[in-house]
Amino acid sequence: MIFCQDKEQLLHTQLVKYGIHYRKAAKVAKIIASGCPDELLTDEEIQLTQEVCREWLKQRQRLDSIEANIHW
Repeated sequence: MIFCQDKEQLLHTQLVKYGIHYRKAAKVAKIIASGCPDELLTDEEIQLTQEVCREWLKQRQRLDSIEANIHW
């Protein structure tokens, strides 16, 4: 079982790895690792989390595409 702090650190590392600004990544990692339901999050926390996750996905897909073309 991954403890909340370990989960937060892992999420933060992955977000930063894919180009998310360090402080934004830290905030979002803390929000996600907390396991807090959306109903208890502020609109700002929800918006930030959605924004960061979209950017993370976009960057990950871009890097996966580059890797696929390199190894083609």
